[in-house]
Amino acid sequence: MFPVRAGASRSGRASCPGGPHRSELYEDVPPVCWPIVYSPDYNITFMGLEKLHPFDAGKWGKVINFLKEEKLIGDDLIVQAREATDEDLLVVHTRRYLNKLKAGKLAVDRGWAINVGGGFHHCSSDKGGGFCAYADITLAIKFLFERVPGVSKATIIDLDAHQGNGHERDFMDDQKVYIMDVYNRYIYPGDGFAKRAIKRKVELEWGTEDTEYLQKVHTHVEGALNELKPDIIVYNAGTDILDGDPLGGLAISPQGIVKRDEVVFKAARSRRIPILMVTSGGYQKRTARIIADSILNLHNLGLIDKELVASEAENPKVEKMIRDTVTDLTNLSL
Repeated sequence: MFPVRAGASRSGRASCPGGPHRSELYEDVPPVCWPIVYSPDYNITFMGLEKLHPFDAGKWGKVINFLKEEKLIGDDLIVQAREATDEDLLVVHTRRYLNKLKAGKLAVDRGWAINVGGGFHHCSSDKGGGFCAYADITLAIKFLFERVPGVSKATIIDLDAHQGNGHERDFMDDQKVYIMDVYNRYIYPGDGFAKRAIKRKVELEWGTEDTEYLQKVHTHVEGALNELKPDIIVYNAGTDILDGDPLGGLAISPQGIVKRDEVVFKAARSRRIPILMVTSGGYQKRTARIIADSILNLHNLGLIDKELVASEAENPKVEKMIRDTVTDLTNLSL
């Protein structure tokens, strides 16, 4: 099912010197599975001490449970994340800075994929930060460039409340990667050097609300994808923009977050661009329910489906919704 580069086996092992390193990350995934990646290991426990931390260390499992309750998925239909080896991590990280990697390339094959977890956008190739231990966004893009024929340009749409300084530092001088970042200008990390890598920068004020936020997201997502059509979109869909988030400082409603994800997926589907979504930050207990509601909304609108592939966005229902996006935002009533 996966495209295979000449000289490599279907498991991703290089069969000749100079090819990609040996890797077990890209196993074949049965077509019956949803391109939703998850592992129970995403949820962190440490004798109860995790409850003292502002990050909800169990939110990814909660998202999956909500989707199961809605009968969208079952355990046998989820793609189980695989643990990376040191050699996998060395694609980006120095040997002194290795950790785990949970990633996949399903988006290219199916047209979309969601990693229920990930989005550690403050980590660069040699330095962590902001609750981020490994550079999964950088790794995902570099793996795709190395292993998937036809993938040579990527766009990162980072809509977490915080600046994504990790991947920005990693791709500072890489013209193959276009970065759009929308964030609260007054909060962590305030990395002026990393901002030089942002091709489309949208700095928000404290307490920005739905109407202004969604109009800016729509305008700049359309602008970014019109400026450069990538082979893959990596969408960092943080929920720390939610009103009341103790670290985000913005005031977006749950409905606004669901609408935001819809806007991004419509833009990707209309251009036949594969999209990989990661869920990133979000420091309130209710964010798990919102992520699940957003995934259900994307499915109900026909923007994601188990069998949907990149060339199949010709559904008249989907096309009409895409044409109506501007009107929807203008007449926003959340």
